Amino acid sequence: MNRPRVILTARWPEPVEAQLMRRYDVTLNLDDHPFTVEELKQAMRAYDAVCPTVVDPVTAEVIQVKPSRCRILANFGVGVNHIDLEAAKSREITVTNTPGVLTDCTADLAMTLLLMTARRAGEGERLLRRGSWRGWRPTQLLGTRVSGKTLGIIGMGRIGLAMARRAAHGFGMKIRYYHPRPVDPTLLEGMAAVACESIDALLPRCDFVSLHCPGGEKNRHLIDARRIGLMPAHSYLINTARGDVVDTKALIRALKEGTIRGAGLDVYENEPRLDPELTRLENVVLLPHLGSATAETREAMGWRVLKNLDAFFGGQAPPDRVV
Repeated sequence: MNRPRVILTARWPEPVEAQLMRRYDVTLNLDDHPFTVEELKQAMRAYDAVCPTVVDPVTAEVIQVKPSRCRILANFGVGVNHIDLEAAKSREITVTNTPGVLTDCTADLAMTLLLMTARRAGEGERLLRRGSWRGWRPTQLLGTRVSGKTLGIIGMGRIGLAMARRAAHGFGMKIRYYHPRPVDPTLLEGMAAVACESIDALLPRCDFVSLHCPGGEKNRHLIDARRIGLMPAHSYLINTARGDVVDTKALIRALKEGTIRGAGLDVYENEPRLDPELTRLENVVLLPHLGSATAETREAMGWRVLKNLDAFFGGQAPPDRVV
């Protein structure tokens, strides 16, 4: 009996790849190169399951290619804004993701960025690496105290809640948040968390703002020049959500002009292409999309994809079906 054909658009942790190959006819991306649009189209034509990542633009053009063999897009990651869900639905292609397993690691990284920006850690490391440090001084690289400050969270889902817990319990921060739907009060127990009626109402009240909302067209440039202008001049913006949620040009202007004090970014518009202006700014910490980048989490994401594939090809409903 022929096994379903599966293709991975990127290298996965070796234990997961090995298990996949035991169960399916798998094609690996051995040199880990970014797939082109034509390669994605060919994958749709030749494989029963295509397993993309956030960097793969699975557009309507890709999904609607003919002839098509693909029956499931088993995404390696929780965000699916890089997949045209309406096009997949119209072609009756199932789409799955990997929720839950990357919550803690992404929240850890958001907290890392918050601390690094507040304490100017990136600037300090660069000072040392270029051999410019001349010893301790009372006024050198003065940052901002984190403990007791107010953190604003936009998107109080799994990751937003995990970030709130770290900030509240670890640093005694006061939490304000905006979420489009009511949050279960039991999830907020033990935190001084106050809901705001809108993003505009939230922003002026915060020392730090952390983004944990979905990407995609609906939230494109959710944080634009006008909203950055609502933030206090001493505040910081943290983004571990999706790059297109922030208007990069507006953020760069704000950082240059002192509209806000700093930013910590793990995601970018048009990544991996980075606006070169960002790299010239001292008051921004830049990380290369490391939110879920721990060995434990990336393996867990792979096992989640495998679970979805096993259910789908076993004639059952995949547990993480999006479409």
